Amino acid sequence: MDVKSTLQVFNQAEVRDQPGVVEGQTLRPLIGCPEHPSERVRVSVATFKAGTHEHLHWHAIEVFYYVMSGSAIVRDYHAKEYEVGPGTAIYAPAGLAGSHEWQVKENGLQLLSIRATTDGHRRMQFTVDRETKRSYIELDELITMDGVSFGSHY
Repeated sequence: MDVKSTLQVFNQAEVRDQPGVVEGQTLRPLIGCPEHPSERVRVSVATFKAGTHEHLHWHAIEVFYYVMSGSAIVRDYHAKEYEVGPGTAIYAPAGLAGSHEWQVKENGLQLLSIRATTDGHRRMQFTVDRETKRSYIELDELITMDGVSFGSHY
């Protein structure tokens, strides 16, 4: 029997950065992208410039972050603050209760981001208005994440 290896080995420095979801953020997709496909996970290095603020949001999937460098304040749904820095692990379960926001400090922030799917429509990020507790997604984001149609019904 002949088994073809599916192991992927590459240097992340060879992967191009892409714009992130907020101004001041870049993503370097490592696994779960067209260049390096995977079945169930999407892993990237997320880099935030100093002063970047990613407002309160939630995901329809589990997300795990590991802080590689820099520092930030992470706030949960109830505005509880957590100081994070190198070595900090952050787990955001799927759904509104896992809502979080980032306030990046003066030295920037770099995270390893692991998301529990490669499906476009499940990668969506929903903003939460802290005052009204309403959740929404911008139409452009919905289109980008393949969320306009979830399949053919014809």
